[in-house]
Amino acid sequence: MANAGVVLQDLFVRFGQRQLAGPVLILLILAMMVLPLPPLALDLFFTFNIAISVIVMLVAMSVMKPLDFSVFPTVLLVTTLLRLSLNVASTRVVLLEGHTGPGAAGQVIEAFGHFLVGGNYAVGLVVFTILVIINFVVITKGAGRVAEVAARFTLDAMPGKQMAIDADLNAGLIGEDEARQRRATIAQEADFFGSMDGASKFVRGDAVAGILIMLINVIGGLFVGVLQHNLEIGAAARTYTLLTIGDGLVAQIPALIISIAAGMVVTRVGDDEDVSQQFISQLFNNPKLLYLTAAIIGLLGLIPGMPNFVFLLLASGLAAIAWQMDKRQRTATRPVAVTVAPAATREAQEATWADVTPLDVLGLEVGYRLIPLVDKSQDGELLRRIRGIRKKFAQEVGFLVSPVHIRDNLELKPNAYKILLKGVDIGEGEVFPGSLLAINPGRVAGQVAGTATKDPAFGLPAVWIDAALREQAQAYGYTVVDASTVAATHLNHLILAHAAELLGRQETQALLDHLAKDMPKLVEDLVPKALSLGVVQKVLRNLLEEGVHLRDMRTVMETLTDGAPRSQDPEVLTAQVRMALGRSILQDLYPGGAEMQVMSLDPQLERLLLQAVAGGGDGMGIEPGLADTLVREAVAAAQRQEEIGLPTVLLVPGNLRTLLSRFLRRSISQLKVLAHAEVPENRVIKVTSIIGQRA
Repeated sequence: MANAGVVLQDLFVRFGQRQLAGPVLILLILAMMVLPLPPLALDLFFTFNIAISVIVMLVAMSVMKPLDFSVFPTVLLVTTLLRLSLNVASTRVVLLEGHTGPGAAGQVIEAFGHFLVGGNYAVGLVVFTILVIINFVVITKGAGRVAEVAARFTLDAMPGKQMAIDADLNAGLIGEDEARQRRATIAQEADFFGSMDGASKFVRGDAVAGILIMLINVIGGLFVGVLQHNLEIGAAARTYTLLTIGDGLVAQIPALIISIAAGMVVTRVGDDEDVSQQFISQLFNNPKLLYLTAAIIGLLGLIPGMPNFVFLLLASGLAAIAWQMDKRQRTATRPVAVTVAPAATREAQEATWADVTPLDVLGLEVGYRLIPLVDKSQDGELLRRIRGIRKKFAQEVGFLVSPVHIRDNLELKPNAYKILLKGVDIGEGEVFPGSLLAINPGRVAGQVAGTATKDPAFGLPAVWIDAALREQAQAYGYTVVDASTVAATHLNHLILAHAAELLGRQETQALLDHLAKDMPKLVEDLVPKALSLGVVQKVLRNLLEEGVHLRDMRTVMETLTDGAPRSQDPEVLTAQVRMALGRSILQDLYPGGAEMQVMSLDPQLERLLLQAVAGGGDGMGIEPGLADTLVREAVAAAQRQEEIGLPTVLLVPGNLRTLLSRFLRRSISQLKVLAHAEVPENRVIKVTSIIGQRA
């Protein structure tokens, strides 16, 4: 024994009490099935079973969302196993000691057998049967069905939820850590409802086992009492049936409580309030409905023959509650008189330079219904998303964009917004707070009810839906986002599209000042020794116009410093920087060193274009017919590239790159034009389309 105590102490020290709690509990449950227990131990364990079921139900009522009680499927298994082991242990005691009287199996079973059913075993059989039917047919079956449907819809909605997370991540609305956490939450939801679907079978099996155990105990008790202890049939039936009924009730009541908890967990909708708060806020928040209910109950109470006192008492109570709620709401919404001091009269002042206000680089104007989304005092959701957009833009593109100045505009529609660049409207849209936008990515399984529209950022077909239809839309494959996300994604898309215009001389100087903290000598050699600030800005804007980020500013500045003695032309310097950034440019287009599958020009067309460049310098010498053929075939080739899932990249000689990039970008927004010199020697090139073979 001493050695066993030392071993147990060593285990507790090594693994900790919490880690050993689960295995010890399971071992105790299994031991109850094998080892005989005295009546006092049975009383203790039956009381513990009731207490644990009440704890589970209270926890189920207090959680905000199902995942807050993610261990619930395992709890169902453990509590079911505990009840079954208690049934086995009590059956052993009832059959062995039942002939001694109603207290043979402990005071808990005796109390349930006598007090709850009045010592009448016929009534006990009826009550026990009703409890089993309620548990098995109503609660457990319903909760199992809800868990099954929830598991299926959760699995079907996973692709849509993943796309929504990727969209928020790409738009800069969330970071990598939050995206990883959201993906884990989605996987946990699917696992939880799948486990709940299976765990509900434990409770249903427990109800069936309760019926069978009761029948076996009654029949076995009759045999044991009559044949072994020479009791009369009536006495044996009364004694053993009451013990069996007490045993069954003390097990089925906790089972019923656990089943109710399971139903509460899987039927939860919303995660802002617990069950109690939802009951109060949604059932008793409208005094008009309570007044109407009180009137109906009162009218029923006036009918002769009805229990008038009870009906009228309840009607009076409901009317009193409604009056109190109505009074409280009127007090909360009563306007507060505010004395406004008259504005001081000032003489007209002369105009000054303070009256000249510069245009905001970036502006956002909103209708009056969107003001809560951008209200700083209310911590507007859109404000936080805009901060995330600027941070992600700085990390990905390489410079800090100007702040977005937000103001309300009463001339706009109530739900409309407008995005401005230097005072010019570059985008507008309409969002509806409280509703969700279900975006059709092109492969949805069904239609959802709502107002048809288009995603303002990318022009995809979409539907404004009620928040209650979120899970249905996600199950169909829609990407579902809220109003603030729609506006923020649109703003992010336009900022990326106009990145070059957002890089002014002030932003360029701020970028160089920031780099000078880590690379002071490199910045000093570049500006103003080698190049002026204006030339550096033009080179950086040329890169941004073609989607080349500025994160590798060390390479950019070194290349500009080396190339400045030979040329001050921004176009020539841009070509040199692009060659230095060739690996970085290709990494974005063909990650992981993948084979470059590109479009190319027919040699004859290439010679004609080189002649046009040599003759006109800026490409204005291209004949209209040749230009039309070039655009038409380039568009067709780009469509073929997109259909097979390849980037639209055109590989041309260096003399033609700038000309073709600017000329074709108007017709093919996603086209990337690369020069041969920008491709490292170790990259494998495969030409998938040749433009101009029929020219």
